Amino acid sequence: MPFSVVTWNVNSIRKRLDAVARFCRETAVDALCLQETKVTNDAFPVEAVTEIGFDHQAISGMKGYNGVAILSRRPLARVGTETWCGRDDCRHLHATVETGIGPIDLHSLYVPAGGEDPDPTRNPKFAHKLAFLDELAPYLADLAQAGAAGGGPPAILCGDLNVAPLETDVWSHQRLKRVITHTPVERDRLTALQDAGDWVDALRRFVPTNEKVFTWWSYRAADWRAINRGRRLDHIWVHPAIAPALGHAAVHEDVRGWDGPSDHAPVRAVFEFD
Repeated sequence: MPFSVVTWNVNSIRKRLDAVARFCRETAVDALCLQETKVTNDAFPVEAVTEIGFDHQAISGMKGYNGVAILSRRPLARVGTETWCGRDDCRHLHATVETGIGPIDLHSLYVPAGGEDPDPTRNPKFAHKLAFLDELAPYLADLAQAGAAGGGPPAILCGDLNVAPLETDVWSHQRLKRVITHTPVERDRLTALQDAGDWVDALRRFVPTNEKVFTWWSYRAADWRAINRGRRLDHIWVHPAIAPALGHAAVHEDVRGWDGPSDHAPVRAVFEFD
């Protein structure tokens, strides 16, 4: 039975409700992991999201910034949040969903952007981003180990990780290697996070590493599609135990061209579970 997961930084769920509804009408989505919902829990559009088809909702939000959610057509259990670097800023939410092969842990994660200056001694936002990734490392390693040892369900990590790790994840490696999201120190940290748990990059299972692929295009470019100066900031990582079930993964780039879009496009992975 297919099981489809989408990660999407919607840059305000209330502003993108129509886009979310349209996307879910046109595309099969069993679980939708959102970032930058930008709304407190009591103001989250529960009824509108239910009408779209997601009866089961896990949310963690704050006013105007950050915020993550997991919306599911199937029941959610063991809903929880994580805080990093001592800040309760609504960046990490997880829940367990039943699939054809049993329970799977879904994680919706929003890594800090890091500001503009790639020197952590001058830029506290960048220093915070690096500390966030450092704290996350043992957690993700333990999460992968627990799934492998049967101490917990295998996991799917979805999110705006705000790092483009490969040279082909940006429009120009030479131009962007000193720009936050593609600096060596960030790329090294993200690669270490992935390697520590043997996480499988779902999108790169289907898009060769020598081929450019992006999930984010700046609002500053009037004709973003023609210029195509994008970056791949949004990722779906899969526990190796369930990676063989991956049947498809792709960026829905067309959504970036809809009216009033987020600057991020949704990324979707489909699993073929028996």
